[in-house]
Order: sequence, then C-alpha cells, then structure tokens
Amino acid sequence: MSCDFLALANPGVRELHPYQAGKPISELERELGISNIVKLASNENPLGLSPLAKAAMEREMADLARYPDANGFYLKAKLAERLGISAGQITLGNGSNDVLELVARVFVEPGNEVIYSEHAFVVYPIVTQAIGATRVEVPARDRGHDLEAMAAAITDKTRLIFIANPNNPTGTWVNGADLKAFMEKVPENVLVVVDEAYFEYVSEPDYPRTLEWLAEYPNLLVSRTFSKAYGLAGVRAGYIVAHEEITGLLNRVRQPFNMNSLALAAAQAVLDDTDYLARAIEVNRAGMEQLEAACHEHDLDYIPSVGNFLTIDMGRPAGPLYQFMLERGVIVRPVANYGMPDHLRVSIGLPEENARFVELLPQLPR
Repeated sequence: MSCDFLALANPGVRELHPYQAGKPISELERELGISNIVKLASNENPLGLSPLAKAAMEREMADLARYPDANGFYLKAKLAERLGISAGQITLGNGSNDVLELVARVFVEPGNEVIYSEHAFVVYPIVTQAIGATRVEVPARDRGHDLEAMAAAITDKTRLIFIANPNNPTGTWVNGADLKAFMEKVPENVLVVVDEAYFEYVSEPDYPRTLEWLAEYPNLLVSRTFSKAYGLAGVRAGYIVAHEEITGLLNRVRQPFNMNSLALAAAQAVLDDTDYLARAIEVNRAGMEQLEAACHEHDLDYIPSVGNFLTIDMGRPAGPLYQFMLERGVIVRPVANYGMPDHLRVSIGLPEENARFVELLPQLPR
C-alpha cells in the first residue's frame, strides 16, 4: 500500500485510539470457551428489558421497512410533558453519546478550548480532540469535579464545559449549591453540558434540579439517556435539553434518522413503566450495599458512588486482577485509561451476579 491514510486523516484523529467498551459476553465465550458468564462491566440494567418496552418494539416490527419519524414527535411530546419543558428544547440522539458529540461539533472549532475534569467520561476528550480543539483537563478533587478550578480554567478561548453528574467512572457528584455557584461564574458565551446519564439512581436531596435552571442559564444543556436505569442500552436512545435556539442549531447538523424506530417506540413506552424503574432503583440500592459490605470485609477502599457502579481501589495494579476474574467468567472494568490503574469499576448486578464477583475477592492473586 503506497498511500499513507494516516496522513490523510484530520490532525485530531491521528492520535486517537478507538473507544474501548466493556468486553461482551459473546466475545469472552469465543475466546475462552466458557459459559455462565456474569457481565459487570458496562453499567447496564441487570433486570433486562422492560416488558412495556419489549411489547412496543414487537408492535413496531411490522413497519421496519419504513423510515423512523425523523423528528421523534411522540417521544418528544411525552418527555416534554414529564419534564415540564417544551418539546422544542429536546434533541434526540442515538444514545446520549450522540448528542454530546453533536454539541461539540456545532459549537467548537479548532483553536477553541473544551474543559472537563480529570477522571471524567472518556467521550469528552475524544470528541474534543477529534474536532481539533484544545483539551483542558482540570485535576480532580477527591476523585470528583473541582468546580472552582474548572471555573478558574475558563479563558476567552473556552467554548464548552462538560460536567458529568454523577460522574463515570468514579460515581462522584456535585450538589445543587456548588453547581449553581459555578454557573454564576461561567460567561454566557460558554456552554455547559451537565451529563446526567445516571441521575435516576441519585437519592440525595441536594442533587441539582438542572432542568429548572434552563430559563435562568440559557447556556446550560442537560443530557440524559435511556441506556442505564431504563434498560435500553442495546437500542441506543438519549436526548439533550437546552434553550430552543441551541436545539435549532443542533438540528441543523443532526442526522435526520439518528434514532431508529425500535428505539423511539421503546423509549416512549418505558417512560410509562414506573414499576420497572422502581425495581431497577431498588436492585441498585441493595446491590450497592452488597458490594460495599464486601469491600469492608476485605479491607478494600472504594469511591462512594451514587451511580449504578462502584469503583474499587484494589491496592495494586488492577490489570492482572481483571484478567483473573475474566478467566473465571466475571467481567468487570479496569479503568487505567482514566488515570486509575489500581481500580476496577464494578457495575451493580442482580444479587447472584454480585455474589460471583464477591466470591472471587479472597482468591485474587497477590
């Protein structure tokens, strides 16, 4: 091959590496020839698919030869009613990753700066570098966002700030008073995306009610997903709520069919499945207690989490421990790529799935 395709790529793309998702069960089955595998790697809902979502997708099957509703009218209408906002404030996406990237593509260009926290969701630096902007990673405080330092990092080149609340992979969160004080310091020409992918799991009373702030802060955007508590990770459904003028700009470049028909139907239906959501939250609460108790029993430090995962300090390089568990059919997530080489992130599963992980702790090699 004579052509240097790497040289043809955009400068920001050349040094990127593909996003590494949690290892799928099918891949582990192929590699090691084992069965009875437990996946606690990707922060998925262990309850499986909501019955209402499943029924809605089955009804939609007959029309899959047709294009989906490009505007997602009925899903937007239901979300607007539930959230107390206008449908014109909603941009739908193929998962929330889709809309996070969309914001960066619309508002950030080479030479601009994007601010995010150390240990924050890896998509933020990926999209920043891909579009040729400058990454500004602010050191974390207690593994979470240091909002004062992030505000101090704003320059006249800053166009976008990402805040994950709760944050993946640490499970840390910022309260309403601190986030509001931060917003007061942000210039109106700097957009702030608050990524609330795990907000349904949060029970703390001072968790910020960001959707109520949109009129006060027109530069605030709030992204959410159906992949976690609503159990639709496989069909990809997410959205972002913002000022209507921002939404209009996002829709200028949004792919017209970026949510497929099954995702639209499932997302609309699962919003009515309040029993499913309540069970998901309860299973997560009990599972978190189960994993925390195991950490105390085995003298393992962990980062207190309000998400559906627990990130545990194994006290030594976690890569070999991840591999040990993998070979015994338990998939967890090493997070060395987030600057935490001694930590494993463990998603909350069903009680028996969590038990499989706990049973391996005393067997881990030293």
